[in-house]
Amino acid sequence: MLVIRLFRVGKKNQPSFKIVVTDKRKPPRAGRFVEEVGFYNPLTKEKVLKGERIKYWLSVGAKPSPSIYNLLIKEKIIEGKKIDVHKKAKGKKEKLPAPEKPPEAKPEEKPKKEEKPKEEVPKKEKKEETPKEEKKEELPKTE
Repeated sequence: MLVIRLFRVGKKNQPSFKIVVTDKRKPPRAGRFVEEVGFYNPLTKEKVLKGERIKYWLSVGAKPSPSIYNLLIKEKIIEGKKIDVHKKAKGKKEKLPAPEKPPEAKPEEKPKKEEKPKEEVPKKEKKEETPKEEKKEELPKTE
């Protein structure tokens, strides 16, 4: 499955990103991607997008990552609502009160058919076993 996503390039503390089309299962490192369709520098806010190629890949079935999806909406290449990209904190989970369910109307009960009582099968009585005399084998004593 193809995906349109960011590929980080640049030095430490100076991020810049190529926008590439790549296979979702493989990282796009070392130029192993299908096509470069844009560039984004978050420090200078510089954006270069090839709109026609992006539309082509979307029509073929490539899915944009949430960040790229929001970027494409902002640049008016596609239309829609932005996706919330920020991750929620793991430790602070807010518990929402459970919504109250309205009382459910009970469906009309159908009269149950009279069931015949199950016939009990008499269990076979076990005969009381008399303890059998244990035969002790006497071993010859060796001296």
